[in-house]
Amino acid sequence: MRTDSSPGALPAREHLPATDAGTPVLDVVIPVYNEEKDLRPCVLRLHEHLTRTFPYAFRITVADNASTDATPSVAARLAAEIPEVTGVRLEQKGRGRALRTVWSASDSPILAYMDVDLSTDLNALLPLVAPLISGHSDLAIGSRLTRASRVVRGPKREFVSRMYNLILRGSLQARFSDAQCGFKAIRRDVAQVLLPLVEDTGWFFDTEMLVLAERAGLRIHEVPVDWVDDPDSTVHIVRTAVEDLKGVWRVGKALATGSLPLDRLARPFGDDPRDREIQDVPRGLARQLVGFCVIGVLSTLFYLLLYSLFRQFCGSQTANALALLVSAVANTAANRRLTFGVRGRGGAVRHQAQGLVVFGIGLVLTSGSLAALNTATSHPAHSTELAVLVAANLAATVLRFLLFRAWVFPDRREQQQTTAPTDAAPTYASWTDATSSYAASSYATARPYPSTRTGTSTSPTAQPQPGDDTARLRPVRPLGTDPRDPR
Repeated sequence: MRTDSSPGALPAREHLPATDAGTPVLDVVIPVYNEEKDLRPCVLRLHEHLTRTFPYAFRITVADNASTDATPSVAARLAAEIPEVTGVRLEQKGRGRALRTVWSASDSPILAYMDVDLSTDLNALLPLVAPLISGHSDLAIGSRLTRASRVVRGPKREFVSRMYNLILRGSLQARFSDAQCGFKAIRRDVAQVLLPLVEDTGWFFDTEMLVLAERAGLRIHEVPVDWVDDPDSTVHIVRTAVEDLKGVWRVGKALATGSLPLDRLARPFGDDPRDREIQDVPRGLARQLVGFCVIGVLSTLFYLLLYSLFRQFCGSQTANALALLVSAVANTAANRRLTFGVRGRGGAVRHQAQGLVVFGIGLVLTSGSLAALNTATSHPAHSTELAVLVAANLAATVLRFLLFRAWVFPDRREQQQTTAPTDAAPTYASWTDATSSYAASSYATARPYPSTRTGTSTSPTAQPQPGDDTARLRPVRPLGTDPRDPR
C-alpha cells in the first residue's frame, strides 16, 4: 500500500536466530487482581509445562493490578522460589495497563499473556508462539470460535462472546474470530511500535490492539484452543460489554477520520510474492482495476442522479457540467484513497487539480455526445440522453483510469526506495509519553528479573544494543530427556 507519508518503522520479519543468549525467548505475563487462591497453582502448572515442553529459555511475569488481598505476597514467594518467575506491582487497576507496562519494558523477543484461571489448554502455547519465532506472523491469538476449537461454557457467555465478535465484524470490519480470549502473543519489535497507539487500559485493550494491527496490514495467526469456562470468574459481563462498545465507537471514529498513524506499522513481508517484479505486468494493476471499476460504477450512478436533479431547472449542457464536476471531485478523492492507496493530506490539492483536468477531458466527451444527440433530434427523450451519457462515460472512464495511473497517482515506491531515510523519529501523542513514563516508574520500583538458566542476570529495563533487532535464542533440552539421545 502506497502512502504519502514516511515508511513504517518495522523491518521485514525474520526467523529469530537460534543461538545462545542469556535473554529469555518468551515472556509470559499473567495479569492478576485479588487472585491469592488461584495464582500459585497457576504459576506452578505453567512453569512445569514450559520446563517440560518449551525448548527455549522463558520467563513468567506476574503483573499485579493493585490487588488488595494477599496476591502480592504470593507473587513475591513464587519469585523467590522459582528463578524463572518475577513479579511487577502496579498501583492502578487495568489489564491493558498491566500488559502495556510489562511488554513495553520486557527484553524478550516474544511476549505473551494468559489469564490466571488457565481456562485455555496449555498445549496450545507452543503453537501460539511458534509462528512469531519463525517470523511468519506478527501477532498470535487463541480462538474459541473456530470449528476446531473445543469449548465448555455456559450459554450466557457463549451468546455475549459471539454477539461481540459480530459487532466487531460489522462495525470495524474485523476478520479475526475471537478478540476476547485471554491467550495472545506478539513480537517485541511489533509491540514497541503498536502499543503506543493503543489507548485503552482495560478489557478492550486486546480488541483495540488487534484491530489496529489488522488495519495496518500486520499478520495475525489464530490457534484453535480447548477452553473450559471458569465459573468463579470475577469479570463483570455487563459493565465490560458497555466499556467494549464505547471502545468500538472510539476506535471506529478514529479509523473513519484517519487520525491514527497506522502507516508507522507498515512493514515489508520478506519474500512476499506481491513484491516480486513480473515482466510486462504492472504492479498492483489487477487490484487497482477492481477498485477503480467499483468506484466508477458508484460514481456513474451518483453522476446520473445529479444530472437528473439539475436537469429539472437548467439545460442539458449545464446540468451535465455541474453533475460531472461534483462527481469528479468525489471520484478523485475515492480513487486517491482506495484505489491507489494514497493517504494523508500531502498532495491532495494537487491531485484534485489534476483530477479536474481529467474531468475536463470527460466533459468534452460527454458534452460532445450531447451536442451530437441534439443535432440529430431537436427534443431527445430523457432516457435517450442518459443512454448517450452512459456510453460517453464508459469511454471517459477508460481514459480516466489511464491518466490517473500514469499521471495523477504514479507509482512512487521505487522513488521512495532510493530516498535516504530521515533521522527524525516519529512522535506520538502526549498521552503516549505519559504511558511510557508510567511504565518506567513502575519498573523502577520492581525487583530485577532473576537470573535465567544460563546464570546471566537480566533487567526488565534493559535495552537491546544498537542493531540488535531480536534477541538471540538458546535451545534448551527439556527435563527428563536422555542425554545419550542424539536429538
